Formats: sequence, structure tokens, C-alpha cells
Amino acid sequence: MDLPTPVKIVVLASGSGTLLQALLDAAGRSGYPAKIVAVGADRLGIEALARAERAGVPSFTVRVADHPDRAAWDKALTEATAAYQPDLVVSAGFMKILGGEFLGRFAVVNTHPALLPSFPGMHAVRDALAAGVRVTGSTVHFADAGVDTGPIIAQEAVTVEPGDDEDVLHERIKAVERRLLVETIERLGRGGCTIDGRKVTFREH
Repeated sequence: MDLPTPVKIVVLASGSGTLLQALLDAAGRSGYPAKIVAVGADRLGIEALARAERAGVPSFTVRVADHPDRAAWDKALTEATAAYQPDLVVSAGFMKILGGEFLGRFAVVNTHPALLPSFPGMHAVRDALAAGVRVTGSTVHFADAGVDTGPIIAQEAVTVEPGDDEDVLHERIKAVERRLLVETIERLGRGGCTIDGRKVTFREH
């Protein structure tokens, strides 16, 4: 995957936007090889949109409820995103499954609060605690049509401490997730990557 420098990124978010903020902060640094050209959301009135406004980044909202079905929503989201001509889309806490039209148009980077392929889905932190694992972590991967099944780009482990509950463990994972996403986008922006089946290799310049 060849990417220009700076990489033009549309970030999709559904909530507070802490991952988005990490990318906004990084993109504001001299020499960071990525530029956030827009923020997309599936809900109005969320903090992620406020963060975009404060940063002077354009935003758009495409709500599922405003469309007759998910296919129509996916088409509308695809068109709204395409208007900004991104080189890469980052799904940063975006709580909707992207459809075939969107995934066929854009390369999408997603984060997940577990060491995939373990604990995919919406309740990864809770599931890891229930399984009694001693180590979980964060994964950055390319999105595909499955649920958290795309090729893994980067991972970092997080130890499960005695007495952790879901909130405490999730906050510790989120701290890693933010840094790992920023570092991964930086490495992609500096040289792109090669995808061979499920194996992703950075090409460093």
C-alpha cells in the first residue's frame, strides 16, 4: 500500500473522541506525516464533533435513522467521506459496522481493545476479564467485512492486574491504544506497507 505524504485522513467517531484527539494532537506536530482532512460521525452532539470544531477540522454526520436501510446509509457515508478524498480512513471508536461499498472504496484502519484474534466484538475488555487471561492489549488492524477480522498492523500487550474491573482495565488499554494508533499512522505515512494475505509489513523510508 503506497501512501502520499502527508497522508490525508478522514476519522470516523461515535463518542467522546479521545482517539481522535490523539491524532489531532499528533497531526499538529511539525513533521508528522498525516493530515486530518475531516471527521465523520453517525450521531449529532457528540464530543468528537466538538473536538473537530475546536481544531478547525471540517466534519459531517450521517445518521442511520435518516436512511431507509443500512445499505443506503453505507452509500451516503461513502459519498460524504469521498468528498474529502482521503488516502486513509481511521475508525476511531466508530460504533457502526461499515458496509461493503465503504470498505470497497477506502482502506480503513481500526483499533480494538484486545489482542486479536482473541476477544473480537463489542465487549472485548469484559470478555478478557471473564476468561481470566493475564495479558490482553490493543490491536490496530485493517477493517474488512468481518467483525475485527482484518489484517493486523500493530499490537501491544497490557497486563491484567489483580483487582482490575472493566473500567480500570479499559482505561489502561485506551492509553496504549491512543499511542499505538498515532505511532502506526506515523509509520504508514512514512513508508506505507505491504499486505501479503494476513501479514502486514511496514515499508520504512
